[in-house]
Amino acid sequence: MTIDDLARPESPDAPPGRTATSGTGTGTWSALRPLVLRLHFYAGVLIAPFLLVAATSGLLYALSFQAEKVIYAQELEVPVGDKVLPLSQQVHAATKVNPNGTVTAVWPSAEDGATTRVLMDDPDVEEGKSLAVFVDPYTAEIRGQLPSYGSSGALPLRTWIDELHRDLRLGDIGRNYSELAASWLWVIALGGLALWIGRKRKNRRSLVVPERGPKSRRRTLSWHGTVGLWAVAGLVLLSATGLTWSRYAGENIDAVQTQLGGATPTVSAALEGAAAGGSSEHEGHDMGGDTAAPKGADVGIDKVVEAARAKGIEGRMSVVLPSEGKGYVVKETDTVFPVHLDSVAVNPADGAVIDELRFADYPVLAKLTRFGIDAHMGVFLGLFNQLALAALALALILMILWGYRMWWLRRPGRPVARGAWRKVPPTMLLPLLAATALVGWFVPLLGLSLVAFLVVDLALGLVARFRARSEAA
Repeated sequence: MTIDDLARPESPDAPPGRTATSGTGTGTWSALRPLVLRLHFYAGVLIAPFLLVAATSGLLYALSFQAEKVIYAQELEVPVGDKVLPLSQQVHAATKVNPNGTVTAVWPSAEDGATTRVLMDDPDVEEGKSLAVFVDPYTAEIRGQLPSYGSSGALPLRTWIDELHRDLRLGDIGRNYSELAASWLWVIALGGLALWIGRKRKNRRSLVVPERGPKSRRRTLSWHGTVGLWAVAGLVLLSATGLTWSRYAGENIDAVQTQLGGATPTVSAALEGAAAGGSSEHEGHDMGGDTAAPKGADVGIDKVVEAARAKGIEGRMSVVLPSEGKGYVVKETDTVFPVHLDSVAVNPADGAVIDELRFADYPVLAKLTRFGIDAHMGVFLGLFNQLALAALALALILMILWGYRMWWLRRPGRPVARGAWRKVPPTMLLPLLAATALVGWFVPLLGLSLVAFLVVDLALGLVARFRARSEAA
């Protein structure tokens, strides 16, 4: 038995032993359907293990937001006090407990009962991460210290799961797995959608509602198809946004976005008269007021935040400390819709705002990119976003398991005939080949794996032909 023996599914409404028929019967879809079915099958069988890992780790990641609140409650929550202390006093408390660290940014307490987070470069923390010192904003008590990662401030649990999801914790080599999964997810999802909609069925209800009845391949296919129908839009969105982080396709996406004028703008914090190409290393600022003064004049973090608030920067925010030749950057970080992502740069010498950037002024493409990436990360709509991600991940896991179950129950079966592409009209085949080549170039791992599928298919065909000749002889 070869892979081909398992490729052709039955129609859920066809009698046992009868093969599926197209909903249109003839025409374009009847010519394309065998080709789409063969591709969907190969991709489903061979890429599904990568998708299963991505979906399982993605499910854990979606749940990790709420888990963090429980596991790190000591660091994140404090009893509400009568008065919030000046931010400089809170930062000073953090530097006292960790004098070897260099303060790079401060996240003031954004709501009653939440701690202030002081981020530091620390020699004992892994490269690419910061040490977060959690300070009680009412008493300046240190509530704990933890490594923090990324703009969302992921703590150790979520960081570990995020790295597992992104690269299996293997570094750049591991990133190929997630890029391969993201490259094929939209192909499998849209191909499956076309196959499901194009099936011949007795009633329209079976298109959107799974069938009941005894366990069988027919019922499994019904669940596989209907759940896929409901989840397809979310899966395509996850695929598209996931590719923006990829090694190879991500570079092409960035280039196209830049050419279309959709690159994400940034506020300019360069100081007038500063040398070009100044160091990006943060100076060791201690804004407590009773230790060594920072290099150059500095009005202090309290006045900087006051100046930013006068320009409308409110709510959840991040204060990035100056580096050589640059000023403070104060930016809103509230990604829950409606988003608040305005930012300003402030001159440390006199507290004057030297540049402003409003999210409303972002190019449309940059806004859409931001919404998509934040939705993929589970921070766009808060808890609703995280529950939606968990539901999508669970749906994908179930569809993969149902797909393998159908493969197992179908054996032995009638193969989808090779050479299905010959039945596609040339006026459709040539544009299809051109589009496939373009997509394969733009998303390299998709193109390379597609070539690998074709090689495997050709090899299996040659083996089957050799066996047939041997038996005939």
